[in-house]
Amino acid sequence: MSDIYLIGVFSTAFGKRPDATVKDLAREAYLGVLADAGLEDGAAIESCWFGNCGMWVEEQGSIRGQVCLTPLVREGLFPERVPVVNVEGGCATASMALNGAWKDIAAGTADTVLALGVEKTFYPDAPAQSARLFEGGIDQYDKDEWRAYYAAAGAEAGKTFDPGPDRSIFMDTYAMQACYHMKRYGTTQAQIAAAAAKNHGHGALNPRAQYQFEMTVAEVLADREVSWPLTRAMCAPIGDGAAGALLVSARRLRELPTTVRERAVRVAATALSGGKYRALDESGLSRVAAQKAYRQAGLGPEAIDVAEVHDATAFCELYQAEMLGFCEEGQGGSFVESGATTLGGRLPINTSGGLVSKGHPVGATGLSMIAELTEQLRGEAGPRQVPGAHTALAENGGGVVGFDEAACSVVLLQRA
Repeated sequence: MSDIYLIGVFSTAFGKRPDATVKDLAREAYLGVLADAGLEDGAAIESCWFGNCGMWVEEQGSIRGQVCLTPLVREGLFPERVPVVNVEGGCATASMALNGAWKDIAAGTADTVLALGVEKTFYPDAPAQSARLFEGGIDQYDKDEWRAYYAAAGAEAGKTFDPGPDRSIFMDTYAMQACYHMKRYGTTQAQIAAAAAKNHGHGALNPRAQYQFEMTVAEVLADREVSWPLTRAMCAPIGDGAAGALLVSARRLRELPTTVRERAVRVAATALSGGKYRALDESGLSRVAAQKAYRQAGLGPEAIDVAEVHDATAFCELYQAEMLGFCEEGQGGSFVESGATTLGGRLPINTSGGLVSKGHPVGATGLSMIAELTEQLRGEAGPRQVPGAHTALAENGGGVVGFDEAACSVVLLQRA
């Protein structure tokens, strides 16, 4: 199979943007991708994969991407008659869009494909809309099944399943997993706080981050409790944003100017996996996706120079470091606490600030990771730059099935 490359990436600033519509955000991300690729318009685009989870709460389903792109078609900025495939997979939505765009090129049906992810989760005058959006990430047909699963798991983890009205249910599921990890491996709340403090420090260097302030471990621990052992500073905030990427075949890349070719980043692998009701001591689905990606690229975890992982809570960074093979299982807490994942450490993780600092507009998150890592591999990350970064990994999970995400994506990128 011929190589596939990223030639344009972009992420909007993430944050609470009540005056920006989904169409506004889509426009900003799309034009940003074109500008990054050095293109005046999108005439070469042959297909588009559009990711979004929540437009249905604004009464728009089915043709979300077509609706958002229509003004751009009318203005001659996006080509007419291009097929737009709508993608929805919880927090993994944008990564699924990237995977679809990659497959279009891998199949030989297109040479230039756009992946775009857009989301609004902040509705200051209608907070119930935010709650409805997140409810879609867990089974709404057989609620008794997961309630019974969490009740039993809580007894094993040493934390009662007791969701509250002031948070999404996902914070409780992550908290229970953290408690089990603490009970089994001796992981501490301070080690989870170390991941959060580190990512707030990284976010302070990122002008696109929703939170741009530093926090100490003590400040993270002292913040308001959400679901023990998780405090507010350990949890991703809601917000709005969009991100995108333009992919091309090797054949198309050869036709582009030298200035574009020199900044291209190769997609070495993109792999998906699906969740299940697993035992607490069973590995998660991100390990499966990572192993598939490593095999596809012919690489191992030791080749990774920089990574973005899905830290919807700070505990996730500890856990994903284990699942992705960066450290031994059960050692995620000490790995993060050692400073290994900090800028300047052995394997910087979440140089963007991660979800806890950068923010988490669900349907855009995965592509924002790709934008961060592409900049890292180009040497364009400014004060967040990892010197000499050559190979990068993005892990992005969405929805829940028990203690698994419902879907997971692992993408490997390499400097061309």
